Amino acid sequence: MSGATEPASSASDAPDAENDESGTDTADTMRERAGENRLKLWLLLRANRPLVAAVLTLVVFVAFVAAAAVFSPSLAEKVGSSDPIETLFASMITVIVTGATLVVTIGQLVLTQENGPLGDQQERMNDTLSVRSSVAELTGSPVPTDPATFLDAILRSASDRARSLRESVRERDADHSGSDRAALRSDVDEFAAEIAENADTVRGQLDGAEFGSFDVVFAALDFDYSPKIGRVERIVDDHGDALSDDERDLLAGLRESLSLFGPAREHVKTLYFQWALIDLSRLILYAAIPALVVAGLMLTVVDAGTFPGRTLGVDHVTLVVGAAFAVTLFPFTLFVSYVLRILTLAKRTLAIGPLVLRDSE
Repeated sequence: MSGATEPASSASDAPDAENDESGTDTADTMRERAGENRLKLWLLLRANRPLVAAVLTLVVFVAFVAAAAVFSPSLAEKVGSSDPIETLFASMITVIVTGATLVVTIGQLVLTQENGPLGDQQERMNDTLSVRSSVAELTGSPVPTDPATFLDAILRSASDRARSLRESVRERDADHSGSDRAALRSDVDEFAAEIAENADTVRGQLDGAEFGSFDVVFAALDFDYSPKIGRVERIVDDHGDALSDDERDLLAGLRESLSLFGPAREHVKTLYFQWALIDLSRLILYAAIPALVVAGLMLTVVDAGTFPGRTLGVDHVTLVVGAAFAVTLFPFTLFVSYVLRILTLAKRTLAIGPLVLRDSE
């Protein structure tokens, strides 16, 4: 896997079909687990956030113009007899300033997590190095510093250990036979194939993914480690008498690989949340300036006679007011687009560990 640096689950959402403790199966991909159509999932998670905001803004513009053109009296008549423009855009200026202030507050909350006394910073560093040491011991090689290759190393370890377990069971079956060993071999063969296939697929998605976009986090959602941990525990419980000491050690190592993927993914997800909220704060502040300018111009320049005439039966003043209203809403649609992804991702990764917070198939 090549190095990478950037790109909407924990137990509540990860892939690969597995049997849970009640004998039911979970779906392989996040889209199948979510039970949503492809377009909806793309809009909520995969789509470029500013693009989603732009589409929402266009929808607002079309809806505004359509409503203003259909209902009577028309907006042009209202502008001539009263001053709805002043009322509307004076309110929008207040909303924009208030919203920008709120976003700055959100950004400050994110940055607050990075601040602290020296002792706290040292503790954070020690905790991080401790986990890296565990991963290095697991993989037998230095731990990558890139988020995508870091997750890839854990997945490679899980895949290798699953294959080693399968080979160990097959080799021992050459010397031992019986119904207990046959049942164990069947379970292990199926389980190892599922892990290897799922891990290899996700590793392919991580290859070349760069942190900062959504690619790394989205790929990590497609490895369903939670039911896999439960499956390891169930194999030990169901076939305890048939397992050799070496096979128990391999199962323990596989369980450790799967359990390390959970906090590793949660850490990468948390970093992405912080990255995305900082990007959101910056973009909204950028968008607030032109939105304020447009709102100010509408207050001071536009009246009933500024844009005379009609196009396709729609008054020009209606088109201008609708466009200006959509532009002033752009900071809000940016906020909506980012928060939709963050909330969707958070819901699908609520639990950590062998808990499945969704319906099983």
